[in-house]
Formats: sequence, structure tokens, C-alpha cells
Amino acid sequence: MTPAPPATTRPTAATKRADTAKKVRTVLWGLLAFIVAAGVIGYAVLTAAKPATTAAAPAADAQLVREDSHRVTTPATEKAQLVEFLDFECESCRAAVPLVEELKKEYGDRITFVNRYFPLPGHWNYGTAALAVEAAAQQGKYQQMYAKMFSTQPQWGEKQDSQAAVFRAYAQELGLDMAKYDAAVEAEATKDRIRKDIADGKALGVTGTPTFFLNGEKLTLNTEEQFRQLLEDGAK
Repeated sequence: MTPAPPATTRPTAATKRADTAKKVRTVLWGLLAFIVAAGVIGYAVLTAAKPATTAAAPAADAQLVREDSHRVTTPATEKAQLVEFLDFECESCRAAVPLVEELKKEYGDRITFVNRYFPLPGHWNYGTAALAVEAAAQQGKYQQMYAKMFSTQPQWGEKQDSQAAVFRAYAQELGLDMAKYDAAVEAEATKDRIRKDIADGKALGVTGTPTFFLNGEKLTLNTEEQFRQLLEDGAK
């Protein structure tokens, strides 16, 4: 009697999905790294083209995290701080959102995640978007407007006309007090709040977005695995 051939193990549907997801994440991370590098180069070119008199002077009292910085996780016992300088019109920032959200879930009980504004030159609506988010933050809706900006970025990003009306519609969707929202957008104090983030970022060596600092150290990231390991080590 001829023995039956050995049984082969076929990958399950769950295994196939996991493998596909891993491949997609690897491609996305590579794309993110490329876009960040391109953004840094573009920023450097734009900055170099400006007269020296327009360059912002480093803030004498530059701080990585300020009292009014947006802390988006609040661990009971903080082991580390991860600060991200971001621009809502930046494609690489949007590409990083799914991973950052995943990391918040994994490490948010040990690491304080902090977001800071750093709108880049060349983005026509970078300042308008930051103002809209900060105005929402003043009514306790920072994270909701943050999510709205990135989820809709393909619709308004790279436009060369003002998207203020679009952002105001987002504020209405979030149920904000529109009189307070309008006043906040126009307020000099709101603009100064964003300018302070930019000044701190420049003084700390930020030239592109997203830029991350872990426990005060500026990170140079190459892979998702490296990023995750750095957080793991920092949270011990």
C-alpha cells in the first residue's frame, strides 16, 4: 500500500490578512520616510531662499513642552514623553496618523503623547488649519478637530485659496459655539499660541514634519520596528 503524501498546512484567512497588513504597513512606512525626507529638503530650500532678516530668531526660553501644550494621553504614572511637531496640511503627518494612534493605545498608559503645531511654508492653508484646531481646542474639541483635519486633508490640502469656510463648517459639525469659535480664530492670543509652538520648534532644530522627540531627544526614524522599540525602551 502506497503511503499517503504528507499533509500540507494551508495558511488561514486570518494569516493571509495579517501578512497583507504587514506588507502594506512596510510600504507605507517606506513612503512616510521618503516624504519626510523630501519635506525636510523642501523646507531647507524655502528657508535658504528667504532673506536673512526674515529668519526667526531662536526663542531664548525655548521649551519642548509647555504648560498649555496639547497632551493627548494622560498616564497615571508617566514613564516618558513623546512630542510630535506636526502640520495638518502635511501628507507625511497624515500618513503617520494610523501608526501614532496605534502607539497611543499601546503606550498611552505609560507615555504622555504631546502634539505641537509646526505649520510649514509652502502650504497655503497651514496657518488657517492650525487656527481652526486651536479654536476648537479652546472648547475642549482638540482631538476631534485634529482627527477631522487629517481625515479630510485630501479634500482641502494643497488648495491655493483660503479654506477657512471649510474649517468653519467642520466646527459646526462638531457642535462648537460658533461665536466663540469665530472670536478665537481672530484673537491675537490664539495666533500667539501657534507662533510660540513654531518658535520653540525652530529653536529645537525642527525643520520638517512630523518630527518626534522622545524624552527630550530628537528621533531619526527609519522603520516602524525601530520607533516601537524606542518607545518600549523609553517607557521602562
